[in-house]
Amino acid sequence: MAAGKVVVLMVMVVLMVEGSRAMTLCRMNDQGLEACKPSVTQPNPVDPSPECCKALKGADLTCLCSYKNSVWLGTLGIDPKLALDLPPKCKLQMPSVC
Repeated sequence: MAAGKVVVLMVMVVLMVEGSRAMTLCRMNDQGLEACKPSVTQPNPVDPSPECCKALKGADLTCLCSYKNSVWLGTLGIDPKLALDLPPKCKLQMPSVC
């Protein structure tokens, strides 16, 4: 469950960075965030790409957890269930507390 919350946070960041400005958040750049977006949005989510998993692997997952309760997820089109499923699909070990 904690792993999923981290992913939700990461996805939220992806959508926040969707604009034209480059940004880094929790050691994920806008390219990494954008790579994960198709995996956490409906109606036709896809399995995470190697680029998405690489970005997640290099991210500060504890930092991303700090965004887990953001109200922006729904408004950004992020499906929390899909976001929670992302880390296991990338074979990542998540922080025990998130």
